Amino acid sequence: MKRPKTTPHNYSWEILSQTFPITPQVNDALRDYPSILRQLFFNREIYNREQAEEFLSPTLDRAHDPWLMKGMRAAIDRICFAIRRREKIAIYGDYDVDGVSATALLYDFLETLGADVHPYIPNRFEEGYGVKQEGLRALKEEGTKLVITVDCGARANIEAEYARSIGLDLIVTDHHQPHQENPHAIAMLNPKQKDETYPYPNLSGVGIAYKLVQALQQTLNSAKPDMTEYLDLVALGTIADITPLNGENRILVANGLAQLRKTQRIGLRALAAISGTKLEELNTYHVGYLLAPRLNAAGRLESASAAFELLTTRNPQKALQLAQELDNRNRERQEITLQHDLQAIEQVERYLESTHLLVAYDPSFNSGVIGLVAAHLVETFYRPAVVATEFNGFIRGSCRSIPEFHITEALDECCDLMEYHGGHAAAAGFTIRKERFAEFVYRLQEIAREQLGSISLKPKLRADLPIDLSKLGKLLLEYPLIQYLDKFEPTGYGNPSPSFVSFGLSPKNIKRIGRDQTHLRFDVPPGWKCIAFRCGELAEIFPPKVDILYHIEKNTYNGNNYLQLNVRDIKPTTPPK
Repeated sequence: MKRPKTTPHNYSWEILSQTFPITPQVNDALRDYPSILRQLFFNREIYNREQAEEFLSPTLDRAHDPWLMKGMRAAIDRICFAIRRREKIAIYGDYDVDGVSATALLYDFLETLGADVHPYIPNRFEEGYGVKQEGLRALKEEGTKLVITVDCGARANIEAEYARSIGLDLIVTDHHQPHQENPHAIAMLNPKQKDETYPYPNLSGVGIAYKLVQALQQTLNSAKPDMTEYLDLVALGTIADITPLNGENRILVANGLAQLRKTQRIGLRALAAISGTKLEELNTYHVGYLLAPRLNAAGRLESASAAFELLTTRNPQKALQLAQELDNRNRERQEITLQHDLQAIEQVERYLESTHLLVAYDPSFNSGVIGLVAAHLVETFYRPAVVATEFNGFIRGSCRSIPEFHITEALDECCDLMEYHGGHAAAAGFTIRKERFAEFVYRLQEIAREQLGSISLKPKLRADLPIDLSKLGKLLLEYPLIQYLDKFEPTGYGNPSPSFVSFGLSPKNIKRIGRDQTHLRFDVPPGWKCIAFRCGELAEIFPPKVDILYHIEKNTYNGNNYLQLNVRDIKPTTPPK
């Protein structure tokens, strides 16, 4: 079964050097760098040499002090008390990669300290997302005295009151947007909360868990365990959760990727092997598209316990078994997602031209993959999308959006209808009673119409600046430009890979490549090799002159190393008027 073909996006290009040209002051402050690099820095809000050096060298000593985070002292005091008294501690995590990584990190650290600690990751299909009273009650009945949430709980105000009522202490660590009033807990660690004192707001759930154990280690004055050993988990969860790779996240992920390449976690080594990933060459792509989907597959189809076990097991045979199980689950997840994609596309195409927000609902949809289906609808039609299913008499939905529409703020305007909702600007989830769903859809689509009705909804690709390819070879010889571009890694959301445009090129040696002939290879003067993925159909209709938007990257083929242009979009060159 193949994904249906859809009309390709007619991307608009925004060339940042033209929209936001570098100012004379910044140009002078960065004069020691080549001109291309100066514009790349300016596009990333880097305005002086000190900021540039921090960006190029994201060392751990530049990370923020964990004690700057509001609530840290109260959280540490309570955890230390629990350790001393041998109280039973539960780590209440989410079932995605960020939550499972955070659970594994905090569990492993506390266990090393000799704490009586246990993981609790709810089942998506039985309990749903977030902290639930049923889960808290079960933990209390098992003798738990302290619950620490990771990657969830920011909006668990009612659940926090329930925990207090049954004598269960609660510490919330989460990176999702909280309500105006925080949950009534021992402490909440969340850089997005009101009156926060921490200087960086975009840590992932596992990033906040890491800051917590940093502070705990400093308090206990313990040299072991080595904190750098946990950075592989931080990189894993941060990349998988698509949090911005700027600021402190950039520091943690850069160092975390280095730790991942030499990780001693036998589960991660087994997962890398089964996914065909060479750990020594691992980058953000391998984490985001090869490792993370396999870890996520456990929680999407069954329980996330297999993913947690993989990250914490010390048994090589168990690690291989779990890695194979997750790989199998991922293949199953792909098939289910594709089936739901076909159903969702069929639904929304009926009214595509009459709405600014897409909604697909089917009680048979698997709630574990509806977020992926929503993301595919956004990618295909460039509209915010809601995909929903039925669960225990309620409608459960997952939302994905475009930069022009903050989906969680839109849900906030409909909060009176829902039992629960929460998320980010681009992704959110909700639970609602069935009888309220129709009104909810109507109101949400009205909000979208008001905000997007006057906007041309057209996906945009951004390029840093234009380059004359005939002069690029000279630039590469005069300056270590490629070495500088390498230092822009890790790239991703919030720190895009440097991209360029070139105009009026005459392509040669055009041919399809790949197993299904879906990709395109061609050359442009003066001898640059180009690869354009998923553009094979252009081979027969390639214009005589083209404009291209691309990244410059290293490639190895048949033992030869060379630079190539990874082309993201191709347009026919428009003749001058």
